[in-house]
Amino acid sequence: MFKRFGLDMRWLVFAVFVAAPLFVPDACRAIPAFARKYRMSCTTCHAPVPRLKPYGEDFAGNGYRLEGKEPARYTFDTGDSLLTLVRELPLAIRIDASASFAYRDGEDQADLKTPYGIKIMSGGIIAKNIIYYIYFYMSERGEVAGVEDAFIGFNDLFGVDLDLTVGQFQVSDPLFKRELRLTYDDYEIYRARVGEARTNLTYDRGVVAAYATSFGTDLVAELVNGNGIGAADDIFDDDDWKNVFVRGSQAIGPVRLGAFGYFCNAFAPGGTRYLENEHRYWGVDGTVDFGSAVQINAQYLERTDDNPFFIAAPARATTTGGFVEAVWAVHGELGRPFVAFLYNFIDSDVDETYPGEESLDYRSEALNFSYLLRRNLRLGAEVGYREIEDEWNVTAGLVTAF
Repeated sequence: MFKRFGLDMRWLVFAVFVAAPLFVPDACRAIPAFARKYRMSCTTCHAPVPRLKPYGEDFAGNGYRLEGKEPARYTFDTGDSLLTLVRELPLAIRIDASASFAYRDGEDQADLKTPYGIKIMSGGIIAKNIIYYIYFYMSERGEVAGVEDAFIGFNDLFGVDLDLTVGQFQVSDPLFKRELRLTYDDYEIYRARVGEARTNLTYDRGVVAAYATSFGTDLVAELVNGNGIGAADDIFDDDDWKNVFVRGSQAIGPVRLGAFGYFCNAFAPGGTRYLENEHRYWGVDGTVDFGSAVQINAQYLERTDDNPFFIAAPARATTTGGFVEAVWAVHGELGRPFVAFLYNFIDSDVDETYPGEESLDYRSEALNFSYLLRRNLRLGAEVGYREIEDEWNVTAGLVTAF
């Protein structure tokens, strides 16, 4: 397309990204329903939307409540001490729209994702220390995707900082939340599946228990089905196994270090019960904050599968991967421009262990520039490069919620 006008895609990508900052003036799991409830700015919890600040993390961990600041008329006086009934159901809508251009093997393509996704979100209190959160993906890439996040949470059980969540969520949420990243490029290692095994670190159904100690150590345990969130063939899970995820992390000043293990097993699809795949993850992660202006996140993990294709003569496959992410608030967390960088990698021997199977290897870099036109309307431009495919791409779009 661009060659018809005498343009090279690589030069166009470079020009767009270099020029974008010149047009930006100098700066003088929350939803807009919470901002309406407390009459506060999105910047109280986000920098920028949807990325959470520590205050936003604390707000979510406190059951979506600000102690001592609950609006007097937020709930009805029903005369029943066992019933908390909000006057208005808290709802919000999020819209993502973008345009993408890619250049690969001398060919270029363009796609208008307008919109890419529309979400209907709701979250709030059921009772003191009991919360809910749900979002329905009304439209994703032009199709109805259905419910993704959907859970009920119980906070401060037994009078200590112990929380229990029951529902549908991302297994990787205790590590880094995919929904809160600024880049269009994803945390690819969380999405990777090996062979015929359905396990990865995205959405699943189960239970999460989280405990925070007074000396900065956080402990998390998850028990999930391990087969994603598709419709079940029967009332029960389609194998006998449940997957177990455990993680511990420790804050040391501006640094937080963590380690996790994820222990999984599954029978072959279709009920061939003597063929099973024992697979497991282990990994380490870290976050470093340089004041409120710069944050660096890093993740490394390894996955081993004993029989990922559920065959009679299996061989073990090993997959490693991770990412490094940096976010810079150019004029501080209350400013309007933000820059984010994301490097992804995946190395797997599955195509060597099982000749003829598709390689999972992946390398990518993405540089994103975001600008807050309004606190709840973020414009973004991103340049990405996929090394193995030798593919350049540029994406520009917006995210808004109201």
